[in-house]
Amino acid sequence: MNKKTGKRSFRLASPVRIVSSGSFVGEKEGQGPLGKKFDTICRDDTLGLDSWEQAESRMLESAVRLALSKIEKEPKDADIFMGGDLLNQIISAGFAARELRIPFIGLYGACSTIAEGLITASMLIDGGFAELAVCGASSHFSSVERQFRYPLEMGTLASPTSQRTVTGAGALALVPYGVSFNKEVFSHAAVTGGTIGLVMDYGITDAANMGAAMAPAAASTICANLDENGIEPDCYDAIFTGDLGSFGTEMLYELCRARGYDIEKVHTDCGMLMFSEEQNAVCGASGCGCAATVLSSHILPELDSGRYRRILFLATGALQSAVSSLQGESIPGIAHAAVIERMGEK
Repeated sequence: MNKKTGKRSFRLASPVRIVSSGSFVGEKEGQGPLGKKFDTICRDDTLGLDSWEQAESRMLESAVRLALSKIEKEPKDADIFMGGDLLNQIISAGFAARELRIPFIGLYGACSTIAEGLITASMLIDGGFAELAVCGASSHFSSVERQFRYPLEMGTLASPTSQRTVTGAGALALVPYGVSFNKEVFSHAAVTGGTIGLVMDYGITDAANMGAAMAPAAASTICANLDENGIEPDCYDAIFTGDLGSFGTEMLYELCRARGYDIEKVHTDCGMLMFSEEQNAVCGASGCGCAATVLSSHILPELDSGRYRRILFLATGALQSAVSSLQGESIPGIAHAAVIERMGEK
């Protein structure tokens, strides 16, 4: 069976079920509009550990353990863990995997990591290489500010185009269609296909304007998915992007219209859902933890309950590093997409 529907898009031979999730967020995220939906709100952003980096790793580890415990499984029962974060050498995910002792594939797609993990884990299950897979991603406001921008102690003012990095971690547990457990968080959510991202670069060099850097990649992936499947935007009940924020979202609409697609009526950005206007996050939220926690705690429950039948979920990432920015490099963007559908009884 040819599973490819185009150069970048594919459809799985059999749907891959998402059966559970776990989410941990920081205090500011917990005070936002989605606060009641997250599993755990951490009041201390160090979790009592010695550094923000250690805290981020512990949050990701805890999200994975929680997702598995909800289906009465332990880390030893999982076949593979696919995860990543924003820090050098993806130390949050690597150190979490050290404690989990699950066979590990580390991913770096910046803020697109949760979608990258979701479609890759689904491919592994569809190919018969795993029976129980976990994917996850994390970020931490303070650790990211230290690595990519300015130390918090400097009190640097936010740019009008900036977004606040989410302190949070999200994890999902996936199994082949037809496999079920006594306890499940989701009974009907399944990945049925997706579109792999293409690196796009419009020459943005401002690290405080991530939305503009990532919007071209999001538009490219959305349009490729529609083109290669021969469908229109309204074939989806909703199209979710990861963390473009308000500025990047407007740019996305213009880029899609230039390709002949008006997605505004079906589009929602996770970065604009995380914080309220009163929380002063400027253009919204960003970070690997943004899309990961919103997907696991808000989008999937809505789909499982029947509000959505079919969605396109994209997470968008800026493929920069602290070194490349200092060298004056522009910021390439990437966006991976998963088609998630509400399936009938197993």
